[in-house]
Amino acid sequence: MGTDAAVHAEGLVKHFGDVVALDGIDLTVERGQVVGLLGPNGAGKTTTVRILSTLLQPTAGTAAVSGFDVVKHPDDVRRAIGLTGQYAAVDEYLTGRENLRMFGDLYHLSPRYVKERSAELLEWFDLTDAADRPARTYSGGMRRRLDLAASLVAQPSILFLDEPTTGLDPRSRLGLWGVISSLVEQGTTVLLTTQYLEEADQLADDIVVIDHGRVIAHGTAEQLKDQIGGDRVEVSVTDPAAVDRAVGALRSVASGEPVVEELRISAPVSGGSTVLVDAIRALDAQGVEVSDLVLRRPTLDDVFLSLTGHMAEEDAAPVVPAGRRGRRGKGGESA
Repeated sequence: MGTDAAVHAEGLVKHFGDVVALDGIDLTVERGQVVGLLGPNGAGKTTTVRILSTLLQPTAGTAAVSGFDVVKHPDDVRRAIGLTGQYAAVDEYLTGRENLRMFGDLYHLSPRYVKERSAELLEWFDLTDAADRPARTYSGGMRRRLDLAASLVAQPSILFLDEPTTGLDPRSRLGLWGVISSLVEQGTTVLLTTQYLEEADQLADDIVVIDHGRVIAHGTAEQLKDQIGGDRVEVSVTDPAAVDRAVGALRSVASGEPVVEELRISAPVSGGSTVLVDAIRALDAQGVEVSDLVLRRPTLDDVFLSLTGHMAEEDAAPVVPAGRRGRRGKGGESA
């Protein structure tokens, strides 16, 4: 396909009957990069990963992983990748060590190598003490770590992580972030799908935002934040009756239209910290009593809300039949 990228896809389309899951996705992941595929539930993230990992065939378009066409050379692709899905794919009746050995057998690796590699991975993922316990006794975070360890038994150069921290508590999520960062430092290329904005901000070198089965934005976290106007002033008021007056006050100092969320009003601004003085004066002139006033950089939540009109964690609406693409509502994926 004329590229040395670890992953390269052009015009990926996937229909499930009359349903459009992907509507022309372009995606490139350079070697050694972490690319975050960001979008709400049903946006097409999992469908994209399934095509790239040869679990699904595209309806149209082309994709290559490690230089191999995913349709023409699926076995070569599978040898190059590791895959961790949204739910831990471990056998709960086997021990942690037995689970890793099972994955080694599936890859037809030598027993001696699998034994050594399993011990290494169990230590790295802090599972040595639990290695000979059945996986059903593991916590959710331990299962996710074991699942990720299993995907690394064959030392893949490219790793697909499909919402790897779904359902984890904050501590377990941070621990898994550390593991992913360590993998990247060792040269692993990672395609990470997530609906957690903070996760993409923390881990990804590059972010591709998809919605309705299409790419709607692409860039680094900072580039995406800059697209919606730099700094933002946030004001919290104590009286619901003062919201409209606060909006009017911020409109006089803002570079874009203020956004209201209950008793909080946020607006894009330029001019740095001096704009706070102008905002205070404008609010005072309108007789608005505030409980909080802050100037901050935009977050990826702001980016996603600006691009799509909804938050990333919200479920997508029902998918749209292929014949009605001109009147498309929310797009979606089969699973």
